[in-house]
Amino acid sequence: MTTNPSPDSNRALARSINRSTLRFSRNWLKIALVVLGLYSTLPIITPILMKIGLEAPARALYTIYSPFCHQFAFRSLFLFGEQPAYPRAVSNSTLPDYEPYAAADPSFQAAYAYWYEFYRDQPLTAPITETELLTFTPWLQFASRDFVGNEQMGYKTALCARDVGIYLALFAGGLIYSIPAVRRRLRPVPLLLYGLLGITPIGIDGFSQLLGYPPFNLWEARETTPIFRILTGVIFGLMTAWLMYPHFEAAMHDTRAQIEAKFARAGLKI
Repeated sequence: MTTNPSPDSNRALARSINRSTLRFSRNWLKIALVVLGLYSTLPIITPILMKIGLEAPARALYTIYSPFCHQFAFRSLFLFGEQPAYPRAVSNSTLPDYEPYAAADPSFQAAYAYWYEFYRDQPLTAPITETELLTFTPWLQFASRDFVGNEQMGYKTALCARDVGIYLALFAGGLIYSIPAVRRRLRPVPLLLYGLLGITPIGIDGFSQLLGYPPFNLWEARETTPIFRILTGVIFGLMTAWLMYPHFEAAMHDTRAQIEAKFARAGLKI
């Protein structure tokens, strides 16, 4: 035999939900900053863990972040190595190219051989050369994803250079928005401006690279430099913060007003 909840228990549950919602609406920015702060800094902590020998938690973080980023080593930032990044030769960066570093590393060779056999259904019979690395292939992509670095190169962040820029900018934008004077006066960025400055640069850069690689091959493959990746990511992150935070604040303000009015009508303390 089942018993229906009493009206008093239903009201108590509704009040508890409303109080929890009210607390969230009052503290949503603090919660967002904690979440974004952790999400944006843990990828930078990951190479630190690798450097000090805590490989198991570092690799766990690489795994956790892998669904959210391609993690290609040639599009990532590195700490504790000879360079802050190792772009592919096609990027025409002033930094030395990724290919000779990758070709010289045994762990990269092993990852490359594994994915080569996976895709080609035949073993790789000789070590991969720098020349072969210049050709963009699925086994190069996945070997670059698996490769986390070494003592010479340093260790890569768990998010690529562009994503690091995006999430740090979102976090920085939240810190700026937490300043009372900014929070009171800032209005959401106009959608046209957001499209022009926020989406267009990152969209053109990303799609122009994607469409130059298989299976599209619409033009000669291209890569942008690490600094350009970071810059487009930071611009996108800041513009998204400008759009997102004022809208969230307006929604939370309405939520607070509605719940406070309910409690006032019921003669209850909040």
